[in-house]
Amino acid sequence: MVSLLYVCVRPELGAADAEHASFRRALGVDVVDRLDLLTERLDPARLARYQGVVVGGSPFNVSDVEKSSVQLRVEADLEHIARTAMDAEVAAFFTCFSIGVVTRMLGGDVTLSTPESASATVIETTAAGASDPVFGPSAPALTVFTAHKESAASLPDGAVLLATNDACPVQAYRVGTHLYTAQFHPEPTPRDFADRMTFYRTTGYFDPEEFDLVQGQVLSASVTEGAALLRRFAETFAAAR
Repeated sequence: MVSLLYVCVRPELGAADAEHASFRRALGVDVVDRLDLLTERLDPARLARYQGVVVGGSPFNVSDVEKSSVQLRVEADLEHIARTAMDAEVAAFFTCFSIGVVTRMLGGDVTLSTPESASATVIETTAAGASDPVFGPSAPALTVFTAHKESAASLPDGAVLLATNDACPVQAYRVGTHLYTAQFHPEPTPRDFADRMTFYRTTGYFDPEEFDLVQGQVLSASVTEGAALLRRFAETFAAAR
């Protein structure tokens, strides 16, 4: 029985399809159901059928001054998933844009002052991260892919910091036992991330005139521990079904 759900929040269909495939491979399971919040409303009854949820990235920003009705609805649905995970009714792993949704929901601030361009970067686990079932085996540090304009200004109340670096101090945190958030992208291989860049080459995540250079650096990076995080997430929360 399928017990994992990929929640899509990308408007770009090609990028979303590829991201779904990346999550499925990284999680280590053949079937990961998909819910596209751009075109479907969240059904709490459907959510209750899953043990684990992974939320992909998006060009949306929580700090956007003007938001479409679709973005507002997406953010509200993501908050519902986060609260359900905080109540330990489902396990959830939020990535990229959606860490901002959770941070704001917890009363924290989201800032544009600590962006990271499209690249592979090293993050360090905290003491809490080293003892966490998902992050612990990757301690003391791991290399992951980043590409974001906004991030949490500081750790929100009730959260436990799991990973950090100088460029973006809040790289990952956990709330309770079942809600994980990561600023980085844990699922793509170097090839996946390089291909994703083609959808966003003029959207501010890197200098478009340096596309070939940045893509070459991505392709030469050694990045495996992000996928290991997701596999352990699946093993911890969804292996029983």
